[in-house]
Amino acid sequence: MRTDLNKLGINKSRLRLLLGLFFLSLAIPMAILIYQAFSQMKWEAFRQHQVLAEELASRIGNHVDQFIQSEEDRSFSEYSFLNVIGDARTNVLQRSPLASFPVPSNVPGVIGYFQIDDQGEFSTPLLPTTDAQKSYGIPEEEHQQRLALRQQIQQILSNNRLVKEARPSRPLALREQSKDDSALAGGAASRSTMETEMVPLAEDDSYVSVQATFDELKSLETAKRKTESEERRAVTLGRVEELQLRSQFDDKPAMAPQKKSTPSELEQKRAIRKEQAILPEPLVSATSASSFSDIQFSVRITTFESEIDPFDFSLLDSGHFVLFRKVWRDGERYTQGLLLDQTSFLHGVVESTFRETQLSQMSNLAVAYQDEVVSVFSGPLHSVTYLRAAQLRGDLLYQARLSAPLSDIQLIFSITQLPNGPGATVIMWAALVLAVVLCSGFYLVYGAGVRQLELAQQQQDFVSAVSHELKTPLTSIRMYGEILRQGWADEAKKKTYYDYIHDESERLTRLINNVLQLARMTRNEIQLNIKPVAVGELVDIIRSKVSSQLEHSGFNWDLQCDMNDGDYVLQVDPDAFSQIFINLVDNAIKFSAKAETKRVDIRCSRLTNSEIEFSVRDFGPGIAKDQMKKIFNLFYRTENELSRETVGTGIGLALVQQLVSKMNGRVDVLNRQPGTEFKMVFRI
Repeated sequence: MRTDLNKLGINKSRLRLLLGLFFLSLAIPMAILIYQAFSQMKWEAFRQHQVLAEELASRIGNHVDQFIQSEEDRSFSEYSFLNVIGDARTNVLQRSPLASFPVPSNVPGVIGYFQIDDQGEFSTPLLPTTDAQKSYGIPEEEHQQRLALRQQIQQILSNNRLVKEARPSRPLALREQSKDDSALAGGAASRSTMETEMVPLAEDDSYVSVQATFDELKSLETAKRKTESEERRAVTLGRVEELQLRSQFDDKPAMAPQKKSTPSELEQKRAIRKEQAILPEPLVSATSASSFSDIQFSVRITTFESEIDPFDFSLLDSGHFVLFRKVWRDGERYTQGLLLDQTSFLHGVVESTFRETQLSQMSNLAVAYQDEVVSVFSGPLHSVTYLRAAQLRGDLLYQARLSAPLSDIQLIFSITQLPNGPGATVIMWAALVLAVVLCSGFYLVYGAGVRQLELAQQQQDFVSAVSHELKTPLTSIRMYGEILRQGWADEAKKKTYYDYIHDESERLTRLINNVLQLARMTRNEIQLNIKPVAVGELVDIIRSKVSSQLEHSGFNWDLQCDMNDGDYVLQVDPDAFSQIFINLVDNAIKFSAKAETKRVDIRCSRLTNSEIEFSVRDFGPGIAKDQMKKIFNLFYRTENELSRETVGTGIGLALVQQLVSKMNGRVDVLNRQPGTEFKMVFRI
């Protein structure tokens, strides 16, 4: 790798660039794959919750359909207080199912039932048309409650202009004309004739306007007017368009809300139907009857055919829902229906079903009528009271409309916290592991590359240093040898020249020994002859090896050791031990050559009963703190190779550490004031 980097001319900046490009070439596709995997997981989770929302909307719709169907099945006569049981000839009467109190219903929110006759008169099956409630077995307290509920129903209808407040007399001429027309038509006027007749002819024809108001409830013009009115805005949360819902999955074809492709069973049944109705009509005042059983013989049983339209549904300005239908009897129009409290109806039909499902844990459900948001239900984890539609946030999940006649009601599901799904955790951990591996690989490869570049530079510096270290003494030896051979030196200088040649040869020997040791160290071939050697003997070896080296360099030196007896023995290689001190002394000489105090102290002392410490101290400039851990690295030099002032190859201290370690010792360096001290600790 070192040779290839050198051939390519790669430096640290180029190495970072190449590895960065390589990292991005792996990281970008990996990120795209992970993103696509997460997107697919999100889409699958979204689709699963969309199916849940679709099923929930279907359940709500089925519940409402059952309620509407039960109301559609009611006959005309059930909106009267009394009904005939069985054969009309038996004159057996009973209260209508709608005359029960409290008001019976399988759907919450039902306030009560009502009927408006052809003259615009209001009635309810809660009370008979007479005032003799006691004769019908109604207790006084219950009668008062029924009467209060009747007034409540009438007041709500009156406030919404669906029933007249007073009872004006119907013009006699119009009554007679109606009867004559009925007779001419065989007892039943046509619907077209009657509907034409319902157009107001005079200001006091209030029953005509009441019936016409019900027709206007479902007309587009009136619905638009009510949507824009202050009353309607007061009972809604805002427009559907104001919902702050994102549609991030619109690109998926399955995102479009699933609508029913075929009409529901209820929609198929919704048609005008005819039925034979039996209705009791009292012939005498109910007050003349002593009991409810006497009334059975004071009524006339009337059998007639009625034509019943399907129910219509509307939201009143007061915020109540109204479910109503038109019924035709002998050419006369009646309106029958029931009032629903909006809050109770939506909470009982929609919210209760919504909260029973897991979908409510991470989604909201908005209910809209004619594109006006009337209520928002949030799950327990995001329980928020929404005052305006614009406060709702999230992603659009599913939209659906209820079946007729509640087709103006829209269910809008929005997701607030989409779970990642079971596979997302695996993908996340896999992505994390890949990211760690990729970053670690980048760091390790970059570190290895930088080390190789540094090693290559250090090796180049080493070759240059070795060449210099060899060339200089060889040149000097050759020069002085030539002078001595030619006899140009007198006797006084000969000794000086011989000493110089000897010193330089010793220097070359140390250098060659270091290089040979380096070669063996790089090949892991350092073989030491470790044997027990007395401390005193080691001290003598040190003295003999470094004395001439220090003296010829002009350094004073001091060797002190108080363990010269043979009681202390170390397991070391004598040659390696001596080479350690030769390198340390040589290092001290080189770096303190310009110091004011040219001195080297060598000490040995016992630390504990099992350890002996040797130290070599100079009085030079010391070592910078940021370099103290690097000086034992191979080829490391504290000076730049081009501007360095000291000789050396950068392998001496690396060899010291390796040799000490091979002899089971440890080496450390400390800065003194002044100078530097190297310490070696060996076990006894």
